[in-house]
Amino acid sequence: MPTVDRLGNRYLEALGAHCILELYECPSHLLDDRHFVEKALREAAKVAESTLLSEVSHQFTPQGVTALVLLAESHISIHTWPEANYAAVDVFTCGEQTRPQEACEYLVQTFRAGNHLLLQLPRHKLSAAIANGEHYHI
Repeated sequence: MPTVDRLGNRYLEALGAHCILELYECPSHLLDDRHFVEKALREAAKVAESTLLSEVSHQFTPQGVTALVLLAESHISIHTWPEANYAAVDVFTCGEQTRPQEACEYLVQTFRAGNHLLLQLPRHKLSAAIANGEHYHI
């Protein structure tokens, strides 16, 4: 059964989960290794029980990597700052079978983060409210 939240007097069906993950105190050599980052995202997709469709990455000069895996269920992306031992990760999945939080936990371990922050946002179906011309700011 889908997760249901309430906004005002409307019930909203959750369609997906959006995780924002901040990784701190990571070894800089891991954050600057494009192949390591690519493999970590592919494995995170497996952990999330998601279907990998495509991937793209870029190695910056003098340092840093941006990578994205496109999933049938949405995406996982990362941008690294090796000089700050920091990475910003976005894990967005749809469907009840997916496990975005577990993918985040995998990435915390894989990048050996000394500290991290995980924010989880449910994504909801708002079609009834939008059809009535209503707008919500949360």
